[in-house]
Amino acid sequence: MSAPVIPKTQKAVIFETNGGKLEYKDIPVPVPKSTEILINVKYSGVCHTDLHAWKGDWPLATKLPLVGGHEGAGIVVQVGENVQGWKVGDLAGIKWLNGSCMACEYCELGNESNCPNADLSGYTHDGSFQQYATADAVQAARIPQGTDLAEVAPVLCAGITVYKALKSANLRAGEWVAISGAAGGLGSLAVQYAKAMGYRILGIDGGEEKEKLFRELGGEIFIDFTKTKDIVGDIIKATNGGAHGVINVSVSEAAIGASTEYCRANGTVVLVGLPRDAKCKSDVFNQVVKSISIVGSYVGNRADTREALDFFSRGLVKSPIHIAPLSDLPEIFGKMEKGQIVGRYVVDTSK
Repeated sequence: MSAPVIPKTQKAVIFETNGGKLEYKDIPVPVPKSTEILINVKYSGVCHTDLHAWKGDWPLATKLPLVGGHEGAGIVVQVGENVQGWKVGDLAGIKWLNGSCMACEYCELGNESNCPNADLSGYTHDGSFQQYATADAVQAARIPQGTDLAEVAPVLCAGITVYKALKSANLRAGEWVAISGAAGGLGSLAVQYAKAMGYRILGIDGGEEKEKLFRELGGEIFIDFTKTKDIVGDIIKATNGGAHGVINVSVSEAAIGASTEYCRANGTVVLVGLPRDAKCKSDVFNQVVKSISIVGSYVGNRADTREALDFFSRGLVKSPIHIAPLSDLPEIFGKMEKGQIVGRYVVDTSK
């Protein structure tokens, strides 16, 4: 395959300061290091983490200026001199974990996301809200040829993240999983993975549109938090004793606290969403007597990535997406702040 022509400049959305103007403009195309690949990004999912990166409201500082985005799907156009196993023309994905040291205790155990030297796409490393982006060859996701790049983009973070969270809940087929924020970008994928894994699914979210999506995706029971007067009691009744596992992908501190109350005895509450300055409040007596586990689940490793993409490739998971031009990113962030997004936005980097 002949080498593609790589331009010197490209379109991107970049900001100079946290919370500053999101500028859609021309910037230089990055040059990959010897251990990196250069990807012509075709589509990128828009994640709530991207909003936090722009605002700079997490305790981990971002690089500045910054190109955000960490759900990029595209085509390999250049391979670093020390890279093995990749070639020009391969389909590749940019994940939240752009690279890690691969030599520390955490990397050795397959917990690369916990590496103290982790490099994060769209946070400490310019991400996928640009037409060309670099990724560490070891951590880049391998996407099968023929894959719809727009559809697969959200799987590269949202899909992998919720799949890892469901694994962390240690559930068995036929048990109840409650998904808080069930019709959002993460939740809508969590519902599908949970169905494919054989769990019974109770979704928590607000509004008729979100209930409609939840049921279309295969959810069984929907609890509308805007209508119920006793969310804990309603969930315990609907599941005949409480959910065996809870996946908290919402960014509501109150919802996280409630999940420790409606979790079944010996069940597991999994924390995924990262609301700013939030605390997980659990009544100690309740937690001890019911023997509830509360665990944090970060992004998945390379094996989780491969497995999550396999569910997608087999048609068991589909991203409910809205495609918009990259230049519309400021408006998408505005909708995200207001909780107006159903499913997941994907931006087309060519526009």
